[in-house]
Amino acid sequence: MDYITKPAVMTAENQRKMIFSLKKSFPFLGVRVIGKSLCQRGIFSLHIGRSENPLLIAAGFHGQEWLTSLLALHFAELILKSKACGMTVSGADTACISREIIIVPCVNPDGVQIAINGIDGAWKYAENVRKISASSDEKWNANARGVDINHNFDAGWAELRNMEIDEGILGPSPRRYGGYMPESEPETLALVNLTKARRPRAAIALHSQGEEIFWEYGKNRPPESERLARIFAAASGYTLVENDGLASHGGYKDWFIEYFNKPAFTVEIGKGENPLPLSDFESIVKKTVPMLTLAAIL
Repeated sequence: MDYITKPAVMTAENQRKMIFSLKKSFPFLGVRVIGKSLCQRGIFSLHIGRSENPLLIAAGFHGQEWLTSLLALHFAELILKSKACGMTVSGADTACISREIIIVPCVNPDGVQIAINGIDGAWKYAENVRKISASSDEKWNANARGVDINHNFDAGWAELRNMEIDEGILGPSPRRYGGYMPESEPETLALVNLTKARRPRAAIALHSQGEEIFWEYGKNRPPESERLARIFAAASGYTLVENDGLASHGGYKDWFIEYFNKPAFTVEIGKGENPLPLSDFESIVKKTVPMLTLAAIL
């Protein structure tokens, strides 16, 4: 079957083309701009189904992890085709999905563009990115200001900042700098504001790599979290793990659990070195789509 979301490097242009091609092919898809990045790139949300008790899936937090954006868009297309044509997804009849699915394909479009195209992807922030990159050999994951979006959420942020300092991360960096205050970045605020407005029943943050699922925040384990985590692990073959080190605070999953006391999961797709190659996409789809489909149903 032909797919709109064919494997392709997830430049901002390719993402926009895929999103609006999906909208043209499936007019019942809701498409919104929930905010703009530092470089004024749109941050999109896709809305499928009735506006009730939604599941929220977000991807593209880190520049090198752009394959997660392709996965999010591909999952959206599978659900849309299923609803339009009466097909199943991973053997499941999506007619039973009565609640909304919200997908944010790329939380950090500037970071993705910088990771793919270098400093030219940063536009007016190009000199800033050049200076930061000159003092580090790390691959670019941050936004155009050198802030790691998944360290910028308001969950244990102060503790995380101290941990960053202990690791020698004193200011803007290609990765792992949480900013000068929580929610300092427009990309973070866009996702926070959407989440607060829609109050999802659960959230999934797609990252790479490791074939792992993080499902708790410290000792906070919202009702149903462990049960769902075990179901997702069984469906994907991924391993359940606990946060540690610089992955312990400041993430979207951490904030969601702390703020709502509802289940949230960080899913690390694939294995290898970021950015994962497009050749891995088919195998990643086979492992993750059954899990994402169950998340939409349960």
